[in-house]
Amino acid sequence: MNLTDPVEDITKIPRLIVAHAVDYPHGHLIPCHCHRRAQFLYASSGVMTVTTKKGMWVVPPLRAVWIPALLEHQIICSGELSMRTLYVQCGVTPNLPQQCCVVSVPPLLRELILHAVTLTRLYEPNGPEDRIMNVILDMIKTIQVTPLSLPISEDKRLQKISKVLTQNPGDNRSLEEWSRLVGTTSRTLTRLFRVETGMSFVQWRQQVRILEALRQLGNGESVTTVSLNLGYDSLSAFIAMFRKNLGSTPGQYFKE
Repeated sequence: MNLTDPVEDITKIPRLIVAHAVDYPHGHLIPCHCHRRAQFLYASSGVMTVTTKKGMWVVPPLRAVWIPALLEHQIICSGELSMRTLYVQCGVTPNLPQQCCVVSVPPLLRELILHAVTLTRLYEPNGPEDRIMNVILDMIKTIQVTPLSLPISEDKRLQKISKVLTQNPGDNRSLEEWSRLVGTTSRTLTRLFRVETGMSFVQWRQQVRILEALRQLGNGESVTTVSLNLGYDSLSAFIAMFRKNLGSTPGQYFKE
């Protein structure tokens, strides 16, 4: 595992939370790495895609992703990304997430994060800055997880399907067609998807499309273009799917 990344010195600062702000251009790739601290990555603009061996998480604007300490991950930026990171000291408090997850960031927490990155990193213990960091930590414990993840299987047959669909989410081939492509039966694929991902094939493919829709919309593509890219026959069908899974239309989702 690679712990020699550009922020290693930052994470060594002996404080509960250390905040860091950085901007990246569209398409920027942060290669696979990990940190000694847990990370709370907040996107004030742009979209992040975080990938580990176990799954993929898409983080639209005004959302954040929690990454446990020592978990290897890579990040791809869609659109101009304004990343605001909180590095959280391990073992300082219970009830923090144990797995990667994307969360909604309420307005107060957004403002606290944006303020935290302006503070001196070696702030005084028990001082105003320290109290702000503790409020941030209390809020992280209680915020709502959002369904913006995609489980990744280690089965080679499912990986072959995954590779094609993540590159072309609009592929509408049936499970029977996929089974012939990977050299197995549709019944076996049905079982594998349930066991390996916890989803049916149709649910998993739809999740691929949801995450890709968020990436493209976050990069400024129109709703109509995204709908066509993802293989939907009509704009209304795409909007209905989006609303059903994320609770609002694409326009409302990004406005919120």
